[in-house]
Amino acid sequence: MPRPQKPRNVCRMPSQDRYGPLDRPESDAGIIVMAIDELETIRLLDYEGYNQEEAARQMNVARTTVQRIYNDARNKVADALVNGKQMNIQGGIYNLCRDNCGTCVRPRRLRMGQRRGKDWSEEQK
Repeated sequence: MPRPQKPRNVCRMPSQDRYGPLDRPESDAGIIVMAIDELETIRLLDYEGYNQEEAARQMNVARTTVQRIYNDARNKVADALVNGKQMNIQGGIYNLCRDNCGTCVRPRRLRMGQRRGKDWSEEQK
């Protein structure tokens, strides 16, 4: 019997739960289902700029678990983009954090070429 899955901490629910091509019916290309915790790893690693250890701490799982979840999520996103499939965000085993729980709130890392308050290109002028 496999070990029960540990719930992952998720800071917020997605604002949209369906993505995909607008010009075809759902049944044409298929539907990919992405779990809420998979979207959370993409948010933490790609959007917020966390490294895998920080994301693991945030989600209350091992770093290797974050890596596995992230790889699964990236494969689903790639399949949806390349093959024009609809992606639905739903399900998974997760705990939704309270507002301002303290661990979720962290300023986003600056993207390369940006400084606080100004874009790097503006500062060069």
